[in-house]
Amino acid sequence: MFRLTLLLSLLLTGVNAYSQSPAIHVLVALCDNKYQGIVKVPPRIGNGQDPANNLYWGCGYGVKTFLKKQADWQLIKQLPHPGNNIYERIVFKHRKTNTYLIADAYDGAKMKETITDFLHYAAGQKKTQITVDTATIRAGGHAGLIVFVGHNGLMDFTLPATPAKSDNQQRDVAIFACASKSYFSESIHKTGAQPLIWTTHLMSPEAYTLVPVINGWLQREKPAVIHERVAQAYHQYQHCGIKGARRLFATGW
Repeated sequence: MFRLTLLLSLLLTGVNAYSQSPAIHVLVALCDNKYQGIVKVPPRIGNGQDPANNLYWGCGYGVKTFLKKQADWQLIKQLPHPGNNIYERIVFKHRKTNTYLIADAYDGAKMKETITDFLHYAAGQKKTQITVDTATIRAGGHAGLIVFVGHNGLMDFTLPATPAKSDNQQRDVAIFACASKSYFSESIHKTGAQPLIWTTHLMSPEAYTLVPVINGWLQREKPAVIHERVAQAYHQYQHCGIKGARRLFATGW
């Protein structure tokens, strides 16, 4: 009887660890005055090797700081230097759905490597598992939603190759970078991922637009609804006019 109980316990533990909803994986290319072709920002927030003070990470509207303020998301782990080119990894758990979100702060000088990882994940490659306490989170190419945040590095260079879709899993991507639809379209086609949100013009890739995407995706809202939520959020913080915000963001092909 004891052995049977133990076996059932182990099986249930395994199910709990692996039956979770597909994770969300966010890749943040830290803002970098020195190594990126951007309009210069104040030096303190434009140091791509200092995530704590970076515009896209530690500042008020950066991914780490802004997500920590969201009531539905609980920060459960912070990992320094979890891999090559990554300064910090943070792991959140959604309080209602138990979905995990992983966000990685990439060295601003490693834009090509950041975009390469993003496209590999979108294609279902570089599948990784992240252990946090008793949970094993299926991330990277396992993720259901992959997000890029930062400067559009494809404005500065061309990648030698784009990974192709490697399995039958459905994945969505969001790309918060200037004019990402025109620059990333060919690569995303090859990965087989579906563009949930991307952009048509210059923009500020801050986290107030990320939140409506991840929350809408979790609630399985229609892309048009998510698009409107993103536009409303951008207008709220940028005061750019709602019509302009709607034109700035696009969904689908």
